[in-house]
Amino acid sequence: MAVLTADNSDVLIRLKVVPGSSRDALAGVLGDRLKVKVAAAPEAGKANAAVCELLARALGLKPRDVTIESGQTSPEKTARARGVLIETAASKLSIR
Repeated sequence: MAVLTADNSDVLIRLKVVPGSSRDALAGVLGDRLKVKVAAAPEAGKANAAVCELLARALGLKPRDVTIESGQTSPEKTARARGVLIETAASKLSIR
């Protein structure tokens, strides 16, 4: 399965999230997922919000344009980035 999938004018991004890291960072591809490290704790949706903000910054989107589609309570998640082409997302997230 691919890290990125086009869904109409959106892109679905398969993630492996590591909360409680020393800093927020995109850590590259791990298998079929993009590894994302966030400093926020996995409580009350804080880590999910941090993931959305980090992805939005990397993609040049507003935070409201990135949402967690599935895996809200799991380290393996799928995020939706609205209004971005898959080629653009692959380039900005350094996914080949």
